[in-house]
Amino acid sequence: MATNGAVVTSLGDLPPPTSGDSYAGVPAYSIGPFDKLTVSVFGVPDISGEVTVDPQGRVSVPLAGTIEAAGKSPAELADLIAAKLRNYVRDPNVTVGIKEAVSRTFTVDGQVKDPGVYQANGNLSLMRAIATAKGATEDADLSDVVVFRTVDGKQMAALYNLSAIRRGTYADPAIYPHDVIVVGDSPTSRMIRSLAPILATPLVLLLQ
Repeated sequence: MATNGAVVTSLGDLPPPTSGDSYAGVPAYSIGPFDKLTVSVFGVPDISGEVTVDPQGRVSVPLAGTIEAAGKSPAELADLIAAKLRNYVRDPNVTVGIKEAVSRTFTVDGQVKDPGVYQANGNLSLMRAIATAKGATEDADLSDVVVFRTVDGKQMAALYNLSAIRRGTYADPAIYPHDVIVVGDSPTSRMIRSLAPILATPLVLLLQ
């Protein structure tokens, strides 16, 4: 069914992102542009320090030079740095950590106490994401919560009812990096509500 430039795809969960959607679908953490990293080389403090991934997804490390970091896990990047350092350091022991995961964020907007952009750390659900924004406001419409997500390059949206989730009517859905959550009345929630005034399960739309 199509309406107002949107196509109803299913009654059910919003599908997760694919691996091509800005690395968002990769289960293990993948480094992205603007992430802040710590690089530690055991016994070589002059090389150790903090680095920031540039817009092209690269980092610069003393002696190791410029290295492609985007899409790699911290362990994979550590191996690449160690390989570059072997010409200068004997058996380099390199550790890479994530200081600030700028590239893995989600947005909470609408009727919440602290709307904004937050880091997507660990396994995240819709209820936890809204709690991160200090919860819904007292007058928030908990039956109108829309999650926007890019899946396989296509913009999708799903309408959820927080009260129904709390009652156990359906599961608390997973939230992924780059998701946008809008709590309360919005043009998209009104459009979805016009298609299905009473929802027992989430309604998923493909936006056109």
